[in-house]
Amino acid sequence: MEYRQLGRSGLKISTITMGTMTIGGGGKFAQVGDVGVADASRHVDLCLDAGVNLIDTADIYSTGVCEEIIGEVLGGKRKDGVLIATKARFSMGPGPNDGGLSRHHLISACEASLKRLKTDVIDLYQVHEWDGQTPLEETMEALDTLVRQGKVRYIGCSNYSGWHIMKALGVSALDKRQRFVSQQIHYTLEAREAEYELVPISIDQGLGILVWSPLAGGLLSGKHRRGQSPEGTRQLAGWNEPPIRDEERLWKIVDILVAIAAERGVSPAQVALAWLIGRQAVTSVIIGGRTEQQFRDNLAAAGLRLTEEERELLEAVSRPPVIYPYWHQLWTAKDRLGKADLSLLGPHV
Repeated sequence: MEYRQLGRSGLKISTITMGTMTIGGGGKFAQVGDVGVADASRHVDLCLDAGVNLIDTADIYSTGVCEEIIGEVLGGKRKDGVLIATKARFSMGPGPNDGGLSRHHLISACEASLKRLKTDVIDLYQVHEWDGQTPLEETMEALDTLVRQGKVRYIGCSNYSGWHIMKALGVSALDKRQRFVSQQIHYTLEAREAEYELVPISIDQGLGILVWSPLAGGLLSGKHRRGQSPEGTRQLAGWNEPPIRDEERLWKIVDILVAIAAERGVSPAQVALAWLIGRQAVTSVIIGGRTEQQFRDNLAAAGLRLTEEERELLEAVSRPPVIYPYWHQLWTAKDRLGKADLSLLGPHV
């Protein structure tokens, strides 16, 4: 297992993070999985034995039950260097202040998570989604307070757009508050939109990237093929997150994954994960599962290194469409080339 620094922080995390959305199974998450305490304990042990040092969860997962199970499972394992990341933003009750990123909700949500997780500190506390009703100054001040109180060590964001991130970083700098060290995003061979704004921002601003659903909800695992989905999968249970907007492109990507995997004697899932782990600015990919076999297979991706030829095949089949105007492409190229090579772009630059 390789360990990478999380953004500009000094914290080092494993290139594979244990995801926990399958734990608990309450509400809509019953479609994803209903892993109980005994199985969760085995999955945690598998991950820790493989060198994973970060477990990612959220208060909304099974409306707190997931955090409770993790707290019960970890127990004394916290002394072994296990790091915990959780998130807050979504409504946890019927009240008008039971959700959002207000000072009121963030502080109460953090304290509730600490209690459920049976710990006195959260290593990475992430805002789960943008809140357009709460001033960013209030949100960043609340996160800064939690760090200074010793309840949180680092802060990050999840599912933010580029301008959301830049505005938040600007507020932190202006007010001399704690800044985000990471962002958690959706980024796969099938969904590479993050490369337009989010990945460049991470490189420029020194943010670590944690990737959620790196196998596109299992669609890149190789188990799903054209017109075929195995019984018991979340797709057949009605789960459609993240959405697939071009099925034909998806299946072409799966075909290449399957071919490379067969050649290397590994699973298509390992190939997809290894591609992500090797991408610029990616710190860690978050894996989840309902069975030990799923975890064992995914964890093996930590040791897989793709060749340049394999990466070129995956690049060719998954390259995202050009959506930015011509002037943006030119100025991006200018940044890459440097002053000495500007003549290559022609007299119009």
